[in-house]
Amino acid sequence: MHLSKEEIARYSRHLIMPEVGMDGQLKLKNAKVLLIGTGGLGAPVAMYLAAAGVGTLGVIDFDTVDASNLQRQIIHGTKDIGKKKVDSAEETMKDINPFVNVVKYEVPLTSANALEILKDYDIVADGTDNFPTRFLVNDACVLLGKPNVYASIFRFEGQATVFCKDEGPCYRCLYPEPPPPGLVPSCAEGGVLGILPGVVGLIQATEVIKLILGEGQPLQGRLMLYDALAMKFRELKIRRNPECQGKCSVVKELIDYQQFCGVPHQEAPLPAPVASTDIEPQEVKQLIDAGSDFVLIDVREVHEHQICNIPKARLMPLGDLPKRLNEIDKNADIVMHCKMGGRSAKACDLLRQNGFTRVRNMKGGILAWSDKVDPSVPKY
Repeated sequence: MHLSKEEIARYSRHLIMPEVGMDGQLKLKNAKVLLIGTGGLGAPVAMYLAAAGVGTLGVIDFDTVDASNLQRQIIHGTKDIGKKKVDSAEETMKDINPFVNVVKYEVPLTSANALEILKDYDIVADGTDNFPTRFLVNDACVLLGKPNVYASIFRFEGQATVFCKDEGPCYRCLYPEPPPPGLVPSCAEGGVLGILPGVVGLIQATEVIKLILGEGQPLQGRLMLYDALAMKFRELKIRRNPECQGKCSVVKELIDYQQFCGVPHQEAPLPAPVASTDIEPQEVKQLIDAGSDFVLIDVREVHEHQICNIPKARLMPLGDLPKRLNEIDKNADIVMHCKMGGRSAKACDLLRQNGFTRVRNMKGGILAWSDKVDPSVPKY
């Protein structure tokens, strides 16, 4: 394989660097990198690896572009709203570099297909935002011997490292067990500074290119932590599980990662702990219209309440709720709501543990209220 005249012109600033040169650029052209997700992290990784001339880029994503993505997922634009993310990503990558081969997988990554998809790639870049997929990607990389360039982001903070390279540590050396379900909020619940995935994603892209070129010191065994508010980087050592000899001895096969992380399957939801604990937004609207004597409590944060709210609702942020229980009538009918239903479910449990018996959770939160009751309420 060689570089064409057009490619030499395109990559000229690489070719004059002795650490890259013609041999290094050919390594990039021959490389195959799989990107798990084309969201906040996957967007800058995909764009810069395409620009750098990585020959084959696989992209896995089964989502569509939403307006709320555009604040940080810069590979997609306003014109792409409603489009499949893999199609939007391919269009941008091809516009940046038509010499790149983009392979699209519009499927969720599962234990059934992970090994088959990952086996054809040299390096995996994990930009996912949930624990089941992170453990799945790690375990598949361990079994296949593939380097896993990992990163994660939340609010103003990010982290990045390289797992599964040679005999270095893997994700399970950092997180032997997943956190309890609901303990760590998602970006949809807690938010993320739009610029943050650009910084952290470019660190991922840099590590991928270093691995391809065989240059520099990879982040293997080192967890890089970034604090955007303080504008500080610091580093923690990650040590390999001493019980592992050669490959990670914990990983024998791919398992049910939803079950492992305590996430209920959509097709088999966990039963509610108490009968009739949920209430539909339309039913709440009917209660309001009928003038029913009930208490509607919003457990979101103050800044979320400023974005949108239901006029009847009393704002009691979840973190303040334990010390404000005396403000709620134990004999009243109570409905709790949040953004999507997760925090309000916790609030319902807290009230029941403290003797409240007539408590219900509004399904889907204020986003469902916007969908099913009042479309004028903005979604965020």
